[in-house]
Amino acid sequence: MTDIALHIENLSFAYGATKALDRVGFNVRCGECTILLGPNGAGKSTLFSLITRLYDAREGRIELCGFDIKRQSLKALANLGVVFQQTTLDPDLSVTQNLRYHAALHGMGRKAADLRIREELERLHMFERRGEKVRQLNGGHKRRVEIARALLHNPRLLLLDEPTVGLDVPSRQAIVEHVHDLVKQQNLAVLWATHLIDEIAGQDSLIVLHKGQVKAEGKLADVLQATGCSDAGQVFQKFTQGGGQP
Repeated sequence: MTDIALHIENLSFAYGATKALDRVGFNVRCGECTILLGPNGAGKSTLFSLITRLYDAREGRIELCGFDIKRQSLKALANLGVVFQQTTLDPDLSVTQNLRYHAALHGMGRKAADLRIREELERLHMFERRGEKVRQLNGGHKRRVEIARALLHNPRLLLLDEPTVGLDVPSRQAIVEHVHDLVKQQNLAVLWATHLIDEIAGQDSLIVLHKGQVKAEGKLADVLQATGCSDAGQVFQKFTQGGGQP
């Protein structure tokens, strides 16, 4: 089986006359955390909407774990876990009830679902809060539940759309560390959309997206060497403020 979890080729998308993505292409590999870095309005959310099939791409190609997202949608999306920027948990259900509902959507039986729920909640130090209603949780704990939910069906690719927005520093750091641990331990592929430089680790891959175009791509160290920048912050500034070319 290929180690490329996500393949995007020549992908374009427009809202009327406004082009949101312009011939975007890149790969996300298993065992790697790829940071999709760009300012607000860069096209990150549009890209995620196309990958998850909330929008339909008319130009370009998207493959998840070798499956074409248009022709083999069910097989493709079965490999995908998603944490959206806005919370999608039901606040009036308990943590367990939210997770069981998600597991049922993926065809998991109750016994298998409860085992996976326990595993993921324990990993995130949330198992003791499984009976609480979601509305009782703070923002950081809600995010942990959403990450657990996204991983219940053992996807090979995890999409994170600005998952730490609005969280305090300790909660943000805990999520960053947890996701990077998952990448190492489970050979998971992660595509993490953010505009926060401090969420990037030294071993990550980096994609800089600006005005719908990929301006830089590769392992962070390789991008730094190619651009002559000393850190990801300089790369971000170069291509989103300094007029750098792809």
